Amino acid sequence: MKKQNFQLKDDLVIKQFIEIRKKPDFKERIERGEKIRLSWSNWGFGLEPLEVSCVRLSKFGIRYIELHGNRYGPDLGYKTQEVKKILDDYGIKVSGVCGMVNADSELSSNKPHVIQRSIDYFRRQIDMCAELGGMYVLFSPAAVGRPQKYDDSEFYRAGDALRILGDYFLQNGVRAAIEPVRSAEVSFCHTFREALELINYVNHPGVQHIGGDLYHMWVEEEHIPTTLVEYGKYLTNLHLADSNRRALGKGFVDIDLVIMALYVIGYNRPDCFVTAEPLGPGADPYPAMWGKHDPQMLDELVRQTATYFYEREQEVLQASDEELLR
Repeated sequence: MKKQNFQLKDDLVIKQFIEIRKKPDFKERIERGEKIRLSWSNWGFGLEPLEVSCVRLSKFGIRYIELHGNRYGPDLGYKTQEVKKILDDYGIKVSGVCGMVNADSELSSNKPHVIQRSIDYFRRQIDMCAELGGMYVLFSPAAVGRPQKYDDSEFYRAGDALRILGDYFLQNGVRAAIEPVRSAEVSFCHTFREALELINYVNHPGVQHIGGDLYHMWVEEEHIPTTLVEYGKYLTNLHLADSNRRALGKGFVDIDLVIMALYVIGYNRPDCFVTAEPLGPGADPYPAMWGKHDPQMLDELVRQTATYFYEREQEVLQASDEELLR
């Protein structure tokens, strides 16, 4: 029986993984514990105190956290010393910061004062990330929850504003990670290709990375694993959720192939993360950040995702060539 198109692409990634793991240092790195770093984006926990979240993450073996970019003003958001103490108490490190972009503060706005507000906002998030040892600040260049475009110049306004921020990213040793978001949520920059077009337009060494998201990729990309391989050198974070934007293992995403693709691009290194962000379906996920959620539901969300990811990673690493080729 002739294979379907996606199966042919699956096979390409599987064969690349089989070849990669033949390299002499591959097994040595795995034995040293150099596996893919699993993080969790905490803004989906809503108004829950950070320490409560860290107890949960530590309980289920998650050692990294992507912090809500909540420095909305000089008096608002995480305080560095308080956060450091909580993270140290639970053995958790910061992977990066999730930038929040809405119509009141976005780089692509057609209102100059809104663009300036967004630039100021991102400077505060870059400061927080650098102070807490994170690697990246990720963001959509357009407002989440605004799929209708203002005009045909959003791309250029966002790129010009990012160029202004480029030096600040560079000076603080923080990566600017552009996140492609599905067209139901934002007006432009829906695919990795479009994110790279924006990077090329900005043309600044401080703006060179992509923050991917499996859920958005499920909607917008032709094939998730081959996209990861193609754009691997730009990727610094990958948000995880299943096809229904719920916990891993509760939908149709082939997480084994995603893991193989990540190992193909050498993603098991200190500057790269996969970060769970299972927010549930809907056109605008942002209300989740201001909610008070059932702690037991959050416990199960983390338990299911962490357990499933670690289990599937181990299965992939230990599988024979024949098992991988199915």
